Amino acid sequence: QVQLVESGGGSVQAGGSLRLSCAASGYIYSRNCMGWFRQAPGKEREGVAVIYTGGTSTYYADSVKGRFTISQDNAKNTVYLQMNSLKPEDTAMYYCAARRFGCALVAATIDPGFFENWGQGTQVTVSS
Repeated sequence: QVQLVESGGGSVQAGGSLRLSCAASGYIYSRNCMGWFRQAPGKEREGVAVIYTGGTSTYYADSVKGRFTISQDNAKNTVYLQMNSLKPEDTAMYYCAARRFGCALVAATIDPGFFENWGQGTQVTVSS
């Protein structure tokens, strides 16, 4: 059974930073695509960033480029999302997700529909 467990969410002021973690278990971690998504109240879930666990390829939504960094620790089967210069519009529930196969198909849109396994989410709140 695949399990994805997110942690690291919280409340910060605008301009602050947070680092989210996603620990994967029961899962063949290597050579897969893992991503971070977010959903604000009343809005659709949107892709934030993805990373290919079998290499170094990363892809970001335009709204977070230059501020967020996705990374991985393969020894720990864990993916991170470092979020800097946070803005109130970054407030959302953040989800980790995993997709078998690579990231090429989702690189341009980071479409959540292509991801099969999801964590429960961690809340990020940014106040102005």
